Amino acid sequence: MTGQPSIGIGATFGVAAQAFVPIGAVLWSLFQPSDLVLSDWWATVLPPYVMTTASLMVMVGGLSLGIGVSTAWIVTAMDFPGRRLFSFLLVLPLAAPAYIVAYLYTDLLEFAGPLQSWLRSAFGLGREDYWAPNIRSLPGAAIIISLVLYPYIYLLARASFAAQSRSQFHAARTLGLSPGRAFFRVVLPAARPAIIGGLALVLMETLADYGVADYFAIPTLSVGIFRTWLGMGDRIAAMNIASVMLLFVFLLLAVEMMSRRGRVVSDDRFSSAPPPLKLSPLGSLTAIICCLVPVVFGFIIPIGTLTVYAISVGDGLGAGALAGFAVNSFQLALLVATLGVALALLLGYAQRKVTGGPFSRALVTGGVRIATLGYALPGALLAVGLLQPLGGVDRALTAFARDNFGYSQGLLLTGTVALLIYALTIRFLTVSFNSVSGGLAKISPSMDAAARSLGAGPWRLLRRVHMPLLMPSIAAGAALVFIDVMRELPATLILRPFNFETLATRVYWLASDERLAEASTAALIVVLLGLLPVLFLTRLSKA
Repeated sequence: MTGQPSIGIGATFGVAAQAFVPIGAVLWSLFQPSDLVLSDWWATVLPPYVMTTASLMVMVGGLSLGIGVSTAWIVTAMDFPGRRLFSFLLVLPLAAPAYIVAYLYTDLLEFAGPLQSWLRSAFGLGREDYWAPNIRSLPGAAIIISLVLYPYIYLLARASFAAQSRSQFHAARTLGLSPGRAFFRVVLPAARPAIIGGLALVLMETLADYGVADYFAIPTLSVGIFRTWLGMGDRIAAMNIASVMLLFVFLLLAVEMMSRRGRVVSDDRFSSAPPPLKLSPLGSLTAIICCLVPVVFGFIIPIGTLTVYAISVGDGLGAGALAGFAVNSFQLALLVATLGVALALLLGYAQRKVTGGPFSRALVTGGVRIATLGYALPGALLAVGLLQPLGGVDRALTAFARDNFGYSQGLLLTGTVALLIYALTIRFLTVSFNSVSGGLAKISPSMDAAARSLGAGPWRLLRRVHMPLLMPSIAAGAALVFIDVMRELPATLILRPFNFETLATRVYWLASDERLAEASTAALIVVLLGLLPVLFLTRLSKA
């Protein structure tokens, strides 16, 4: 027992050090010389990236808040036909990656697409006879991203609304407040921490987006990293862009941490009793429409279009090549999910078992916080942040292997799947840790004491008591990481080895060549697999 504090601190900081590598490299790049005149670059090139990224985040945040909060209140507090069904259906858009939805709507809504072609044919219109919005625009990107990310806010807002005391709402009503005023004056302020937490997740995902912004030719920070590094060949300037992106990350993390304060907890749930607001037939119709619109445009239309394309055209390479991409995706996702769960267990037990006073606990807590920063780090930032420091280490290792063992197969880390696994494990460790730590929190320390009093050692306690109780949390965390890796794009595009394609990169390259019908098969597999973590999220939000 006397060694537990040092073991817990050592294990935690070992993982934290690995996660801090890309952050440290990006910050260090600010002091490195660049091929560009940085003063001019910061004054001319960078501002459009910053302004566009900030504008996109504001638009997505506003739209996602409107959809997520309104639908969460409707299904929680209002009684109408299909309420329970919509409570589940509203989570489904989270299964569709934003870049796939962007490809589909561009194909459907562009000038040569089926919708505008039908309008011209049906009404005899020419190009100049009607106006159609440009989907490949900043507002178009904001709408697409909001349609698939609003469930983050919806899930947390719904859980918060359900956990609030019904007596508060009824007391406000008896004091003469209308349902709308009672919502804004009583319910919404109490749910603010959960809503802001969901908003922070939405904005993190928006900041990390590359597929939508690149396809729509929107100059965001993520796109700027690719353009500066791969297009202009200036790695330091690309890392400078990543440092600006890191400022956004730190700001969002601060907002997320502040959102944890003031949470409302109550055992009196809306979900355990009939909703307090009984709607009229017209009100019920309005509620159904409000809930149906995001589900239709965020999931039903994309999944239906993908199915039609996959059946009618499909991938031109055939089942064998597609199976190879699927195997690559599966193996990569399985390895990252396994590593992520193992590290999550290590961090969870280090945090649970540490002793030695407030200082030791603070060290472990700080280390865990650093180790789980990954989910807030965009894939492009992780990629550029890892290649610089690991490049020198890789060259030294390769030289040592060549001189001592005759190795002559190229670099050991850079350009191999090992670096990609490292980056994705850092990126999604937060997901597995949150699931595992939630499961550990439900295991009472008194249960450990009882097992030890019966002679159970640490390993037997873990095998016979903890693991059976933790299996649902471990399975949920592994599934969430697995699907996140399956559809991850920016880091995979940069760090993958040559001739290593996944389902996500296959979709990206085909869609970039305007061959969406061929990309539909791989995209449909990714979307359908995304339904698995959605089911877990739905169950966890009701727990």
